[in-house]
Order: sequence, then C-alpha cells, then structure tokens
Amino acid sequence: MVAHGEKAEDSWFRRFHAAPDAKARLVCLPHAGGSASFYFPVSRALAPEIEVLAVQYPGRQDRRNEPFLTSVDALADSITALLRDKTDRPLAFFGHSMGAMIAYEVVRRLEKASLPVAKLFVSGRRAPSRPRNESVHTRSDEGVLAELRRLSGTEMDLLGDEDVVRMILPAVRNDYRAVETYRHTHEEPISTPVVAFTGNADPVATVDEVGSWADHTDGGFDLVTLEGGHFFLTRHQDVILRHLSGLADQGALRV
Repeated sequence: MVAHGEKAEDSWFRRFHAAPDAKARLVCLPHAGGSASFYFPVSRALAPEIEVLAVQYPGRQDRRNEPFLTSVDALADSITALLRDKTDRPLAFFGHSMGAMIAYEVVRRLEKASLPVAKLFVSGRRAPSRPRNESVHTRSDEGVLAELRRLSGTEMDLLGDEDVVRMILPAVRNDYRAVETYRHTHEEPISTPVVAFTGNADPVATVDEVGSWADHTDGGFDLVTLEGGHFFLTRHQDVILRHLSGLADQGALRV
C-alpha cells in the first residue's frame, strides 16, 4: 500500500545518496529478512558516479505495516514494473541470497520487454537450476532462529532480545517461504553478463552450485570465490565494491 501523495517507487526504492549525474544505476536487493539499509555502505561508496537504488521489501522497517509479498515472482513483478522507465543509463543488479533470485527474475522480465541490462551480480546463492529441498519456513520459531545463527546473518546479541526477535521473525519466515517455494522455469539463458560471488564455506551455496550460474547466461560469466560463509560479503566489501565500481566505466563508454 502506497501512502497518499507517495509514488510507488519511493516506497520500494531507497536513495541514500544523491547521484543526479551518475553514469550507471545499480539496484540492490537484500537477503531473506533483510532491508534496504543493508546497502547503505554500498551507496555511500559508489555515489555519485553510480546511483544505488536499494530495494525495500514490504513488511519491514518503514514498510512494516504493509502485507508481505509471498513469492519471488510477485516481488520480481512489482520491482520490474517500477524499472521499465529507468534504462536511460546502464542498469545493473546486485542481489545477495534471496535477493539474487529476485534480481535474476527481474532481469528475465526486463529482457523479455526488450529493455537492456548491463550486468547481474549475484551473491551467496546457488544457481536457479540447482535447487535443494528446504523447509526452514515450516519450522518453529526456535528452528528459524537456529538457521539464522547457523548462517550468522544477524548479530548474535540481537537474537537474544525477545522484542527484536518478535519484529524480525515474520519477515524472515515469509522470505524463506518465498525462496523455498520458488521453482525455476527453464527458458533461454539471459543475455546479461553475470558475476557470481560466493564464500568458500557457505553451507547453503557450494562453489560448484554457484558456478552453475554460468548455465543461465550467454552474456559471459565470472565466478569470484572468497573466504567465508554465507555472509562472506561483509568481510570482503573492498573486493565486491571494486567489481561494482566498474559500472561507472561501462556507463562512460556508453555515453
């Protein structure tokens, strides 16, 4: 639901730093239970050369009173609709974990509409063609929390705060349901180049599983393996930012 006088894109996208003359635009999609603020450091590092649009899913932070969208496809449809008029400069995507799946589905939709995408960066997520039979969303609250602890995706001290747990659990469970019920439909590979980041000790995405993203693109593929588990990216921001900052050069060449 959009507040009176608010555009839909203002509800979905956070622009933490102004970049009116940016050479490229990067849409960043959070992990399960995550929010747009996760990408504040990325926006700060890339502006003003690259405009970062951090996606805020319904049901969290300032959108906490809105109903969840319960599938990857529903999220991708909503985001795609808002990006159709934002290809005036090179448009790229970065998604971590669940965000990678949504970003991939958005790219597929944009390409079907003959709208160009410069690059897709995926992180901490096995390829769509490499599903696992998972059911975290059906577990008890303690079972969901155990999975969060295993992935170290939330600060451990926050997980001990009952008020914080009560706030984040509905979003986490919803997002796990979206990911775990997602079924990839086999179509032609996308033409967008893909760069995949993975941690060498990620329990939910092995290097081999992440490497299979190569099967989903005809536009070129690079695999970047870094040390760490599922949230390896917080330890290797410098490496990831170097890859993302290259979009500015790509945008300059296009101009």
